[in-house]
Amino acid sequence: MAMGGRKIEKQPPLFVATSELPRTPAHPFYAKLNGILAEHGFDKFVEGPCQKFYAEKMGRPGLEPDK
Repeated sequence: MAMGGRKIEKQPPLFVATSELPRTPAHPFYAKLNGILAEHGFDKFVEGPCQKFYAEKMGRPGLEPDK
């Protein structure tokens, strides 16, 4: 091996922040489906029968869909 300078390559960062990743539009199928379900009041329809499964005093309150 000869004496002298070895070229040192700089290693790129190992991790990429999610804020730097490109954003893609939502799939058109799901956008249309969400619109139809909202138009017909599906969330309120499902929340009623599922109310008995909600925790009264455990953990933080759940979030409403699409919020």
